[in-house]
Amino acid sequence: MQSLKEDDGIREAPATYRIRLLVLLLLALLVSLPGGALADEFSGRVVTITDGNTIKVLHKGVAERIRLYGVDCPEEGQPFGTPAKRFTAAMVYGKDVTVRTHGLGQDGLTVGDVILPDGTNLGRELVKAGWAWWYRKYAPRDEVLRKLESEARRAKRGLWADKNPIPPWEWRNRKRAQ
Repeated sequence: MQSLKEDDGIREAPATYRIRLLVLLLLALLVSLPGGALADEFSGRVVTITDGNTIKVLHKGVAERIRLYGVDCPEEGQPFGTPAKRFTAAMVYGKDVTVRTHGLGQDGLTVGDVILPDGTNLGRELVKAGWAWWYRKYAPRDEVLRKLESEARRAKRGLWADKNPIPPWEWRNRKRAQ
């Protein structure tokens, strides 16, 4: 028979008490982690444009690197990399945005949708303008991105004006192999 503990008139089994204490400690730890591990969105000013699909947003006084969810822009040095970066800068640099997080990427960066005050989604705008690929590997069920890329391809917008644009993931693999 399990012994019971009396605390403020409530009788509770010691194992149950320890489990509750552990849960409370874990919740306190999660809330105190940088970036707010429990937060699924935050707002801040865009302070840096790293490339077309990576920016830095001020979050709790720190410039946090954000990789756009579901899209991949040409790399620096790759054809169309500079126009993609310029497009991103024109859309969000110096502006207050909301980041709807999707967790952390393999490289530890926050992955998220970047939303302007008027509701515009930066990643979708990049794909619509033809400066980014829909990154099927990481957003396989995103029908909006699928449709926007298909329309940009048909209209030969942005990088789709090129006869055979090289996806950034292939560009990165070629660079690593050299």
